[in-house]
Amino acid sequence: MNQEAQLLAEDEVQEAADTCGRVLDEMNEVLFGKPDLIRLTFATILAGGHALLEGLPGLGKTVLAKSFAAALGLKFRRVQFTPDLLPSDITGSYMMEEGQAGREMTFYPGPVFSNLLLADEINRASPKTQSALLEAMSEGQVTQFGERMPLEEPFCVLATQNPIELEGTYPLPEAQIDRFAVKLEVQGTGQDVLKRIITERKDAEPEEPSAVTDRDGLLELQGTAKDIYLPEAVADHISAVVTMTHPDADGASEAVEDTVKYGASPRAAIWLTQLSRALALMDGRPGVGFEDVERAAPAVLGHRIILHHGARLDGWTGRGLASHIVAANREEILSA
Repeated sequence: MNQEAQLLAEDEVQEAADTCGRVLDEMNEVLFGKPDLIRLTFATILAGGHALLEGLPGLGKTVLAKSFAAALGLKFRRVQFTPDLLPSDITGSYMMEEGQAGREMTFYPGPVFSNLLLADEINRASPKTQSALLEAMSEGQVTQFGERMPLEEPFCVLATQNPIELEGTYPLPEAQIDRFAVKLEVQGTGQDVLKRIITERKDAEPEEPSAVTDRDGLLELQGTAKDIYLPEAVADHISAVVTMTHPDADGASEAVEDTVKYGASPRAAIWLTQLSRALALMDGRPGVGFEDVERAAPAVLGHRIILHHGARLDGWTGRGLASHIVAANREEILSA
C-alpha cells in the first residue's frame, strides 16, 4: 500500500515536472543566455516567494517578469518606482463619489491587486513608499481605513533594483529586504548571446511566450512543491548552514567570525527549504537533495548575511560566503 502511494506521488511529481519543463522552455526562448536566472526565479514563484532582481538597466529584468506572467497565465501589473511615487499609488485608495444614496467612498484597487507584480527600480522610490509593499508581501493583504482586503492567490512580487552605487538610489531597509525569498544578480550578456539577439530579433522585441498553464494550474504546482519530501539529513544540513552564518555560533568558521556582522534570520531556513523543494520538483525528484540546497543557498542567504565593511574590501560577498558555508558543511557531513 505504501509502495503504491509512493508510485502515485512519483507520477504526480513527474507530471508537474513536465509542466515546469515546458514553462522553462518557453522562457529560455524569450530570454537568451540566462537559464540559471530563469530557473531560480521560477523556483521562487513555485515556492510562493518574492524575488529581488539586481542588475544594471537593459539586462532583461522587465522582460523576465512580463514573460513569466504570460507563460503562467497570471494577471500582471507593473509599477515604475520614482522619487515622487506615493504608497497609495501601489495599494490603491478610496475616493469620494456621487452615488444613488449620495456621496460615498469607493475603493479603487492599486496594481498590488494582481498575481504577479513587477516593482520596477524599487530603490529609486523613498523608503516610505518602499515599505508600502511590506504588508502585501508578508501577509497577502492590504489595509485601508481599518478594512483588510486580501490579495488573490498566487501573489508574487518581482522587484528590480539598480546597484546602490548608482545616483538616485535608496538602499532597501533590512526588514524589507528580508521579505524577499531570494536576491538574484542579473549578469550581463555574452558575445554569442548578443549576436543571437541582433540576428533573430530585427525589431529587438522578443515574442510573448505561450501560456503553458493558468492561475489554478500554478496553485496546483505550488501545492505539489510543498509536498516534496524533505529527508532528515537534508533538514539537518539546512539548519546547520543557517546557524553557521552567525559569527557567535558554536563551530562557526574563521571566515564567518572575521567577516559577518549579523547572520541569516530563521526566515532564511524556511525559504531555503521551500526553494530546495521547488528545485527538486523541477527536476522531477520526489525528495530534496543536497544539490538543491547548494543551488538555492547563495540566492536565499546572500542578502541576509550582513558583512563588516572591511569584508568587502577583502573580496567577500554574502553570496560567496553562503556558498563557502554550504560546501564546508556538506564536506563535514560526507566525511562523518
